[in-house]
Amino acid sequence: MANKTQATRQKLVFRLESAQTKPRKPLTFMKQTGAGSHRKTTSALRAADKRGIKKLASESESD
Repeated sequence: MANKTQATRQKLVFRLESAQTKPRKPLTFMKQTGAGSHRKTTSALRAADKRGIKKLASESESD
């Protein structure tokens, strides 16, 4: 006779506690979360340059 309860039994899942997944060093934790100096992307810098050029052009026209 086959044991049919094995297929319907809930599978055993190993879960890590949240304390185990966190690194011990706070600096490594901050680096993983993206803390630190943030740089603008090249497209953001290009857009800022374009806005500056348009602003200078509009100021020179109004003078």
